[in-house]
Amino acid sequence: MLINIKVLIQKFKINIKGILHIGAHNCEELSDYISNNINISNIYWIEALPELVEKNIKKNPLLKIYQAVIYDEDDKEIDFNITNCNGDKNNQQSSSILDFGTHEKHHPQVKIVDKIKLKTSRMDTIIEKYNINMNNVNFINLDIQGVELHALKSMEKYLKYVDYIYTEVNTEEVYKNCDKMEDLTNYLSNFGFKLADARIYKQFGWGDGFYIKVIQ
Repeated sequence: MLINIKVLIQKFKINIKGILHIGAHNCEELSDYISNNINISNIYWIEALPELVEKNIKKNPLLKIYQAVIYDEDDKEIDFNITNCNGDKNNQQSSSILDFGTHEKHHPQVKIVDKIKLKTSRMDTIIEKYNINMNNVNFINLDIQGVELHALKSMEKYLKYVDYIYTEVNTEEVYKNCDKMEDLTNYLSNFGFKLADARIYKQFGWGDGFYIKVIQ
C-alpha cells in the first residue's frame, strides 16, 4: 500500500470493521491490519496463485484465505501470467490475467516467466461459496493488476456493505486493456463513493486510490 492504513485511519477518522483483501500475494499487510486493531477473524484474503495460498496458510493457519482469479464472469479459462522481479521467484506481485502494456517499458526488471491455466470467479460467487460475512466487512483492498473494475462489478450487490475502497489504479495502459482510474471513479460514484486520496507515480502510469462512501 502506497498510503499506510494507519495514515488513512488518522487522516479520515475511519472505522474499519473488517477487510476483504483481493490480491493477497504474501499477505504483507497483515501486520499493519492487526496493529490497527482489525481482528484477524474479520480479514478475508483472495489470491489467484494456488501455491501462494498454500504458502500463506502454512505460515499462518489462522488466515482466512481462498484461491480465486477474480473477474466479472465465472469459469472462464485464462492463461494467468506469472512474473518475477530481477529473477526473484518470491516476488510475483505483477502477475496478472492481462499481458504487459507499458509495464514492460517502465519496469524492464519484471518479466513474465510462466503461464498457467486457471479459471476465473466472480467475487459474489466467492463471497457466497465461502460464507464471507459482509456485515463484518466495510473495507476492500484491491491489488489485482488491471482488473479492479471487473472485480467491483462482480460484487456490485455487496457494495452496499462497503464504506471504504483502497485500490491500485492505472492512469495509462500499464497492462493491455486494463481498467483505468477514471472509469473506476465514475463507476463508484454511482454507489456514493468519492475519491478521497491518491498516490500516483505519473512517470509509470499507476498508483493507489482511496475511495470513501459519502452518500449512504
